[in-house]
Amino acid sequence: MTRLRVLVADDDDLMRAGLKAVVLSSDETIDVVAEAADGREAVSHTWARKPDVVLMDVRMPGMDGIAATREIIAAAPDARILILTTFEDDDYVFGALTAGASGFLLKRTQPEQLIAAIHTIAAGESLLSPSVTRTVINRMASQPPPDPAASRRLRLLTPRERDVLELVARGLSNAEIAGSLFVEESTVKTHVKRILAKLSLRDRVQAVILAYETGLARPAPGTGGQHLQRRT
Repeated sequence: MTRLRVLVADDDDLMRAGLKAVVLSSDETIDVVAEAADGREAVSHTWARKPDVVLMDVRMPGMDGIAATREIIAAAPDARILILTTFEDDDYVFGALTAGASGFLLKRTQPEQLIAAIHTIAAGESLLSPSVTRTVINRMASQPPPDPAASRRLRLLTPRERDVLELVARGLSNAEIAGSLFVEESTVKTHVKRILAKLSLRDRVQAVILAYETGLARPAPGTGGQHLQRRT
């Protein structure tokens, strides 16, 4: 049985103990190999213990979780970091995702959902809940117009790959994209892998951000980011 090595970074002793004893111990395939009380410890323990997934709090003394995530990803681009916090603030969400986190969950998430998220992140996928996707959409809607130079990157994609990227940006799962395009889910997975490779993106999180940065997808006018408008 393949076991997942997890590092828990949180400045709250009770939260770390709760995650370790109550949540993670309920899955026999997960081992908590290290704990950290601040971002600097999280970085140090990541190098030393090489966990499969880092559960990273945002607000910690000294180096916070976003800075720690940025430092870890800069040195190890393949590191898998799941942000776990009580705050659903736009700055925290966007800061964590642009720093290279593979997912973002609130601490009030049900234990079974957290465990599923850990497995998802460890498998190389990303995790964007609808609320987090809306945050990215709203933030990108307030950014300056897309840079034409950045938009030219999309020329590397086929028309079908552009369609898939747009649906990824809407927060759709592979199964939902397959239903929308009337293709097999395995076909969607292949398209996503090719998109990431062609555009030099590490995961779906970066793909969502790029889609809005380039203007491929954007909120429809007057909707506050609740609906999307296709770029023509």
